[in-house]
Amino acid sequence: MKAWIVAAVAAVGAALLAAPLAANAQATATGEAVFNARCKSCHEPAIDRAPNRTTLSTYQPAQVLQALSGGVMTPMAQGLSDADKAAVAAFLTTAQLPTEAHPQPGGARAIPAANRGVDVMCATNPPIHTTASDWASVGLDARSSRFQANPGLKAADVPRLKVKWAFAMAGGSMPTVVGDWLFITNRSGKFYALDAKTGCVHWVVEGVSSRTTPMVVKSVISPSGWATFVGERTRVVRAIDAQTGKEIWRSAQLETNPVAGITGTPVVSGDQLFVPLTSGEEPAARQLTYACCSFRGSLVGLDLATGKTQWKTFVITEPLHPTHKNSAGVMMQGPAGAAIWSAPTVDAKRGLVYVATGDSYTDEPTKGDDAIVAIETKTGKIRWSTQVTEKDNFIMGCENHSNLPNCPTPVGPDYDFGASPILFTLPGGKQIVLSGQKSGIAYGMDPDTGKLVWKTAVGSGSALGGIEWGMAADDKRLFVAISDVINLFGEVPGLAPVTDDKLGPPKPGLYALNPANGKFLWSTPAPKADCHYAGDRSRDYSKGACIRAQSAAPSAMPGAVFSGTMDGWFRAYDPATGKIIWAFSTTAQTYDTVNQVKGQPGGSIDGMGPAIAGGMVYTMSGFSGAANTGGNPVNVLLAFSPDGK
Repeated sequence: MKAWIVAAVAAVGAALLAAPLAANAQATATGEAVFNARCKSCHEPAIDRAPNRTTLSTYQPAQVLQALSGGVMTPMAQGLSDADKAAVAAFLTTAQLPTEAHPQPGGARAIPAANRGVDVMCATNPPIHTTASDWASVGLDARSSRFQANPGLKAADVPRLKVKWAFAMAGGSMPTVVGDWLFITNRSGKFYALDAKTGCVHWVVEGVSSRTTPMVVKSVISPSGWATFVGERTRVVRAIDAQTGKEIWRSAQLETNPVAGITGTPVVSGDQLFVPLTSGEEPAARQLTYACCSFRGSLVGLDLATGKTQWKTFVITEPLHPTHKNSAGVMMQGPAGAAIWSAPTVDAKRGLVYVATGDSYTDEPTKGDDAIVAIETKTGKIRWSTQVTEKDNFIMGCENHSNLPNCPTPVGPDYDFGASPILFTLPGGKQIVLSGQKSGIAYGMDPDTGKLVWKTAVGSGSALGGIEWGMAADDKRLFVAISDVINLFGEVPGLAPVTDDKLGPPKPGLYALNPANGKFLWSTPAPKADCHYAGDRSRDYSKGACIRAQSAAPSAMPGAVFSGTMDGWFRAYDPATGKIIWAFSTTAQTYDTVNQVKGQPGGSIDGMGPAIAGGMVYTMSGFSGAANTGGNPVNVLLAFSPDGK
């Protein structure tokens, strides 16, 4: 963190604690004025995927300052002084959240004022011991199957699942579990190690703002023998002793582009760590003065012991070059884009790592976007790259036929890959790479050549899925969750349906395909069901905007597939038939959490989905996802066990 940011954060804190009310009010007024002039048009109300005003109030001042000074909001903050940026941070992060005395409009449930909680420390911190039931990475295993073969509970136990404990945090990610230890990052900057059975805190590391799922491995690089790794928005990876929370190493900044970041989990294989890089250039390019666009998605190979870069591979191989000047006289450039949003998938047998790329940001031709790419683990050389959608050129705000100066021509459908590829072994031993796109199409590819074996249109697709965050596979089936969220707005009372003729009828739900040929085995539409949003992230919570989009990644075990929906329902399905065998509304009640938050509401289930480990199932409710629907600034991690015991 830059020295001035540290000083500014300290100054903000001191002002809040000690400054006279008049001075405090003046600083707040300055921050509000700057926010209204520079930020309000995108955040109040929130447009596209920007966080709204209430969500921003849960950020730490350092997060806001970093975003304005060296992060995704740098283009929008051009010309602001350090004092202006500090004032914006103070204004955004000190405003009182809604309380029971000041409820949300439309009767929506209020967010508790004491939302940040109290870290209740565990009485003891026993050594970490691995079990056959661990879920130690976002995809569970190297092939990203999201299939727990040893869940510690039986299919017959699933209908008896009840909440055992809950833990509130701002912007929580998916957890990982090793033995009785649970690891989770969040937007509040607190990286937690919790007791998996009770939710008490083993340790907490401050200042780790991350949305990546921590990978935990047994390794000699750590004094305790256990290490965990997280990627931060600042393009830095940190290795931490999983037993103590002490830092082992911190990588250099892996990308100089200030709008770049890390959202996909860094994955360990052998003595290497593979880190995907993504970007916030899509919203940054809305600015007239922004030289759109220069970011290119990449995968970085790090030495596991030291964090030093071994190689960095850009998935766009065509050279970056100037193109033309926009209406403001700013020189445009390209090709750009192909962000890697999800965790990579490792194929140790072939010495490959597979990544899925996002869309293009310019109309300069490239074969690197909307592609599955195989990269050699030792050299970083691209073995093969298979593009599935050409000319998917997109930046935010251009999809509505606006006249933004940096819009590509024509504007593409925004059909990124947001889901990790799955390496699946077919009967007889032959393997296939399975992938799912926001277009709603699932693909099977040859892992040796990248040749397309099959493709199946499962959902209608939209800019927010289609297939959004992930798929799962047991030994017989591929499980595909379909969002089609934009197509669903017509189901909400008072909201106009989307009239884009490119979008077909919505098909939200869970589907099972044959991994060998992509043929349907069964389909279960997402039920229409009541929800009780807290309201702050809903597009129109006063009109009951229960959106049944199924965008979160599913997770499977023998006899059950778990999948959540944006209306806050968490369900289990019979993997052989698709029948719903258990359902729980995470928004039907509030939770008194382990970290002493009273009346914490649930909300949308979105993002990286549930973890199954040690006889328990864990999911995050209220995730503030890109759809601006049903999320809370403060989420709740729910831990389920049979009968809640």
